[in-house]
Amino acid sequence: MGFILTFLARRLAQGLLIILVVSFAIFALVRLAPGDPARTILGGMASDELVEATATQMGLRDPILVQYGRYLAGLVQGDLGTSYIKTESGGAAMANQDQTVSSRASVTTLIRNTLPYTLQLAGVALLLTLAISIPIGIAGGVHAGRWPDKLAVYLSSVFVSLPNFWFAIVLALVVTARLGWIPSIGYQGFAYTILPAIVIAVEMSPIFIRSLSVAVADTLRQTFVEVAAVRGLGPQRILYGHVLRNAAVPILNLFGVQVGALLGGVLIVEYIFDYPGIGLLTVQAVTQRDFPVIQGVAILSSAIFVVVNILVDLAAARIDPRLES
Repeated sequence: MGFILTFLARRLAQGLLIILVVSFAIFALVRLAPGDPARTILGGMASDELVEATATQMGLRDPILVQYGRYLAGLVQGDLGTSYIKTESGGAAMANQDQTVSSRASVTTLIRNTLPYTLQLAGVALLLTLAISIPIGIAGGVHAGRWPDKLAVYLSSVFVSLPNFWFAIVLALVVTARLGWIPSIGYQGFAYTILPAIVIAVEMSPIFIRSLSVAVADTLRQTFVEVAAVRGLGPQRILYGHVLRNAAVPILNLFGVQVGALLGGVLIVEYIFDYPGIGLLTVQAVTQRDFPVIQGVAILSSAIFVVVNILVDLAAARIDPRLES
């Protein structure tokens, strides 16, 4: 228990530092980029005087450190700011000064409305990834150098060679437009999650297949496996009770690293399929220069990355107590 509390305290402190650094970096970079947020809010036809007055009223002419201090104070209270563009319904607000505050949606609301869709997509994609990777990877590791191992290598090579945007377009054209089996554009129910999840799963599977194959093959060569066989344990018990338990640790660590890739894959795939999640919200925010939304999504992504890696490390320590030392 003492180790767990110390570990959590240390990792939470590190995680808060990471989130703080990410939030400041994104906050500064979006403000150093060309373009005036006040002009974005008011529209291209607004006069320079009105743009300047609005920017001053919103504090956009203050030094970056002063602006960040205000943003951080709101962030501590759970306030991620207000979108420059979107209304509560998710549409674009009319460009006029009266709507700079009243009708524009809070970033927290936009994230709360889109996050469930992304979590559903990421969850289904992860399940499909495991369904593809675990049997192929274990078979390849158990039969190293034989046809299951070669099959794992060939499938990994094919999967990794498929660009996700190309594969997504082909799936939509063939499965949806040509065959009419599964809908894919937009979202009107769970069925719209299947094709985007398949694209992400195919993108993530190769590294899990090869890593699992290598981990299982290496574990089978360890001395304790030979000792277990001498003690009379059956092959199935050795595999599922000992080999996979030890091989799970590097796979868990790999999953923690791959969370960033998963978030990036979700972003691109959601945009291609017009899937109403965080990814589509982010792409729209970038194209519309909606800085508060970009900042909010970056902070959310870094927080998810930190939390997932803490949970992964705890699970790895639970599987292999030697990691506690």
